[in-house]
Amino acid sequence: MLGLLFLCVVVIWGTTWFAIHVQVGVTVPGTAIFWRFMIASAAMGAWLYLSGRLRRVPWRTHLWLAPMGACMFSCNFLAIYRSEITLASGTVSVIFSVATLFNTLNQWLFFRLRPSVRSIAGGCIAIAGVACLTGMGGVAGISQTGAALALTGTFLFSCGNILSRRVAMTGVDLPNAVYRGMLWGCAVLAVSQVARGESLAGSTDPAWIAALLYLALPGSVVAFLAYLHLVHRIGADRAAYTTILSPVVALLISILFEGTHWTAGMTLGVGLVLAGNLVTFARIDNVRSFLQKRTKKP
Repeated sequence: MLGLLFLCVVVIWGTTWFAIHVQVGVTVPGTAIFWRFMIASAAMGAWLYLSGRLRRVPWRTHLWLAPMGACMFSCNFLAIYRSEITLASGTVSVIFSVATLFNTLNQWLFFRLRPSVRSIAGGCIAIAGVACLTGMGGVAGISQTGAALALTGTFLFSCGNILSRRVAMTGVDLPNAVYRGMLWGCAVLAVSQVARGESLAGSTDPAWIAALLYLALPGSVVAFLAYLHLVHRIGADRAAYTTILSPVVALLISILFEGTHWTAGMTLGVGLVLAGNLVTFARIDNVRSFLQKRTKKP
């Protein structure tokens, strides 16, 4: 059962990046993101209500929920969606995995939680990988504008994570916080769209609608709830391996369906980013146990 949940999270999150690619260019990003989280918040709210887990949230807590929603469910995705105009979806997924490094830095800055040596080492390796991806290391890379947008979206998402930690301190559980955060994200997007004179009307293109429903329901609700269950059953450190494996799925899809042509710099960059995440999350006792089993004589 746990293995199935783990696989579910990896596959769904790994394929959402291609679903975003399908929507890019059909409508403006804000419209696609608005409907994604409008549908997702309706589904999340219905699940909370029917399961008896819907809780009232004090109005003062919305002072934290509003910026959390803006960072996690609107502004960050505006940057991510725009980055996929010039970048392959698999590449964006790899850059997004650097959120683990941003989380470590933000926790150090705002909560004085000193990072471990492994986190620092993993972060340095991941930074080197991003440098290779963007050509900063003198290696042929990818669109630096697209990479900057992807990094911006990733950083905003990390800020949303930090704000969710502050919300948790008020006693609001994560599913209820996410539900309200999604609603706030939709509100921010609606105001932004109207202010810029852009329509909120979606597309009737079948592929766009299919991608929307996939992103809203499996991508934003099912996989998230499955991930929470994994965190509860096996711990956050082991559940975090999903963030290492899901970009691999996204990269394979990008190669198969987007005609992505890989350069030596991109290969090196992707490898370093994934290795950095592995160094950060790998549990030493698990690695030692694995090596002992491999070297044990029959």
